[in-house]
Amino acid sequence: MGEPNRRDFVKGAMAPLLVPSAVWGANDRPTYGLIGAGNRGRWLNESFQKLGAQCVALCDVYSPNLQLAQQQSPDARTYVNHAELLTQEGIDFVVIAVPDHQHRPIYLDSLAGGKDMYLEKPLSLTLDESASMVDAARNTKRIIQVGMQRRSMNFVREARDLVQSGAIGEVSMVEAAWNWHFTLPLDNSPLPGTLDWERFLGPAPKRTLEPRRFRWWRGFWDYSGGNVTDQGTHLMDVVQWLTNSGPPNSATCQGRVLKAEGAEVPNVFSAVFEYPTFLATWTLDYRSAYENDWWITFRGEKASMVMNRLGYSLYEDPGPSATPWTQAEAKLSRKMDDKDTPIVHLENFLDCIKTRATPNCTVEIAASAVAGPHLANIAYREGRRVRYAGGKVI
Repeated sequence: MGEPNRRDFVKGAMAPLLVPSAVWGANDRPTYGLIGAGNRGRWLNESFQKLGAQCVALCDVYSPNLQLAQQQSPDARTYVNHAELLTQEGIDFVVIAVPDHQHRPIYLDSLAGGKDMYLEKPLSLTLDESASMVDAARNTKRIIQVGMQRRSMNFVREARDLVQSGAIGEVSMVEAAWNWHFTLPLDNSPLPGTLDWERFLGPAPKRTLEPRRFRWWRGFWDYSGGNVTDQGTHLMDVVQWLTNSGPPNSATCQGRVLKAEGAEVPNVFSAVFEYPTFLATWTLDYRSAYENDWWITFRGEKASMVMNRLGYSLYEDPGPSATPWTQAEAKLSRKMDDKDTPIVHLENFLDCIKTRATPNCTVEIAASAVAGPHLANIAYREGRRVRYAGGKVI
């Protein structure tokens, strides 16, 4: 894993943009309820507690998840119904880490309950849901942070400053990719513990219990936009943020399901987005770990910027007479530091609860970021090029 020539990053000359610490003292600890206690929810629970917040309520439809979360927060009250959690007194904010199809209803219920919230990405299951969630946020003074952590990472912020300053020139193409070798057996054996299947389904189509649909809900259209919107929300947000772009004008997408029998959403795909001044590609391959994890390459007239989890590097454009198959040395590199971890995004949220300032990833930002991936899913499922104008699919 590494840059195109597989060198290690070196520290750049730019000073990091510090994010203020949000660690709370013993006498001013904010309290929260966790809705969705699966793997991601438990990581958020542990992280918020490390930052000084206090978990006082836990909610999940699956008893083993609740039991594991109780080990982290033994004094918290437990619920199966999130609506009951929202009536508990003394909750300052909620953390929502449920499947995509439950985001909108729980988000709206939390707004109605007067709660600030940290909501996992992607924002929504559909474009229409995004629009309704943005509309609902306009009528509230609640602090809402969507979990797109790169918005709070120093090296991504610095990369944006470079692109916006013209350091790489006019961008013609952006290539976003995510590569993992991800074994995905869809286990349909009986679930241990107790699952409230009807509550899990919520607004989704009613059907008899299939354990694999619960175990890997991200593999089914009823509950998720799959990895097109899951990882795509992260990366396409970076693309649009650094280029100062809104959603794309059109999308196409091809993909397939490989070695994930029973799943519906593709785990290998390639999407192309048309923006007003550049093209962008978004590819994911969960059957190959070459150049593992996420990568984004911004191709500009003056230079190209290559970003991944470790940081970024700039490469000067060699010009029209470049020798084939050569790689220039990096003009500038920046390695990630201790302010480039996901927990900084949680710190920003807690800071904003204190100050009532706007968080780094608002609902409007999240809606724009997921718009392109939603279009790609429509294009994939309908087998056509999908155009987008005035917030409408054409």
